[in-house]
Amino acid sequence: MEAELKWLDDPTVFRVNQIPAHSDHQAFASEAEAAGAVSSLVQSLDGKWQFIFAATPNERPANFWAPAFEGPFDEITVPSEIELSDYAQIHYINTWYPWEGQIYRRPAGTGDNPQALDDFSTAADNSVGIYRRTFDLAAGLQGKEVRIRFEGAERALYVWLNGHFVGYAEDSFTPSEFDLTPYLQSTSNVLVVEVFKHSSASWLEDQDMFRFSGLFRSVSLLAQPAIHVEDLHILPTVNDDFTSGQLALKLKLTAKEAGYLTVDVQDASQTSLLHQRLTSAATVELAPVTFEQVHLWDTDDPYLYHLVIKVYSAAGALLEVVPYDFGFRRIEINADHVIMLNNHRLIINGVNRHEWNAKTGRTITLADMHQDIATFKENNINAVRTCHYPDRLEWYQLCDQNGIYMMAENNLETHGTWQKSGTVEPSYNVPGSVDLWLPAVLDRARTNFETFKNHPAILFWSLGNESYAGEDIAAMDQYYHDHDSSRLTHYEGVIRNPAYRDRISDVESWMYLPPAGVEEYLQTADKPFLECEYMHSMGNSVGGMGSYIRLMQKYPQYAGGFIWDFIDQALLVTDPVTGQEVMRYGGDFDDRHADYEFSGDGIMFADRTPKPAMQEVKYYYGLPK
Repeated sequence: MEAELKWLDDPTVFRVNQIPAHSDHQAFASEAEAAGAVSSLVQSLDGKWQFIFAATPNERPANFWAPAFEGPFDEITVPSEIELSDYAQIHYINTWYPWEGQIYRRPAGTGDNPQALDDFSTAADNSVGIYRRTFDLAAGLQGKEVRIRFEGAERALYVWLNGHFVGYAEDSFTPSEFDLTPYLQSTSNVLVVEVFKHSSASWLEDQDMFRFSGLFRSVSLLAQPAIHVEDLHILPTVNDDFTSGQLALKLKLTAKEAGYLTVDVQDASQTSLLHQRLTSAATVELAPVTFEQVHLWDTDDPYLYHLVIKVYSAAGALLEVVPYDFGFRRIEINADHVIMLNNHRLIINGVNRHEWNAKTGRTITLADMHQDIATFKENNINAVRTCHYPDRLEWYQLCDQNGIYMMAENNLETHGTWQKSGTVEPSYNVPGSVDLWLPAVLDRARTNFETFKNHPAILFWSLGNESYAGEDIAAMDQYYHDHDSSRLTHYEGVIRNPAYRDRISDVESWMYLPPAGVEEYLQTADKPFLECEYMHSMGNSVGGMGSYIRLMQKYPQYAGGFIWDFIDQALLVTDPVTGQEVMRYGGDFDDRHADYEFSGDGIMFADRTPKPAMQEVKYYYGLPK
């Protein structure tokens, strides 16, 4: 199979040879490796890569994917943002698309472009990063099937190994995996990755943020032994007495030989609660096992149980160890339209959180994440919305461990297709009810679910942000209900098209509805109410927070909200005049168009220094409700 540039233009092509999404579990070769959380089955490819930047698709060198290609190459760090390595324009945008006012475009299947494809494959605004890395296969990966995982790549990527085309993927913020096994060598493998800033996926990723491109999250090789746990679905349920519960498992295995596996569950004190041996097969299920006493998970007591799956050959050789921490909790809506967690009213003291580092943009560190969790705990923040895309894999584990309720959002925002200069005008809205776009957005819902389905912290699946509403988003909502009865769905944009209100979102969600409007709704509420964005924290704001908190104290149907937002999007740069380090916001990089300081609306400055508004947040989020 050969790579085709026209895939960039076609919204129905968003994955080629990509391995289907699966649970985010980690695999280890031994119990000792699992205890130390370092796996010999994983080889990191982070670090220095050779690099070529092309301003347009037409300026790419010929045959760059061939092993004999000699460059010339620059050098770039993976992970990083291409723009922050001085190859392309730094550009902040709120609601518009980057090409507005420069290139006329309409999404395929809409308005005056009912059938034609887009023009990204030949576009003058579509820059390209070509990455090249030579590697030898680590000892732990020799003799095994090996895949490559890209944890984040904006916005479309092609992959070659040793001159062979491997695959293509879109969806910038979810992991993309490809099988390298047919083309692997023990040594001197030549890996080439081509990343385009734009594709048809750009219509689906119009988030309020700096628009970057490149391999901005980690890249690694993953080995699969002869029998491998491909997917793990943990199904803990809480019975009506909220004292007992059941645990079931569904596993998908890839098996080259016969074998068996063991399943063990321990509580937090390492007391064994379950041990079973199961025969390996393509699908393995553990029938529901009753636990007479379950310790429930919530924000005040994030109690986790420890699951370990061990995979053995028929001769008893240990092939793979898969550990996973999980929790028992139950979320539902009662007859009075109150969201209940473990039979108690759910209170969301939340924030929206972009992934951000003042020096490296959306390439963030584990230390950044730990610091954010510590800030949450210090300031009575108990919930986070992953605005407006899936986050790094480690963030979900940290929220499990620290009792942070999650609204896990799909990578979807199409703001500029339905709102123009503040006016609702959806004539070329996507995905809307356009059949052409349905497979792509359903795939984003599926990927979000399959990757993160085992995390107790996730209470809501959010269908996306500010994308209007139509049949396609209704189908996303139905997908989550068909596959997961343990969580609620959320989508705020349906208020723009209320004809879909009964088919989209389990909760009533508004952005920035004034307290008087909130109370008016609550007086006749037929759904629980929460604000996925409120208290827009730009400048000297957050002062009116008490009005919302008093309504939460008065109406149990009001579950709370998520402040917009947690951290400023600003970049720490050296001022050329003074020589001092300064923060630069939207519009400060000779980028136009921009909403300027609109990128700075956090309760934290971009360097993670709290703003004065944090005092208000800590006080009101600490009040009883």
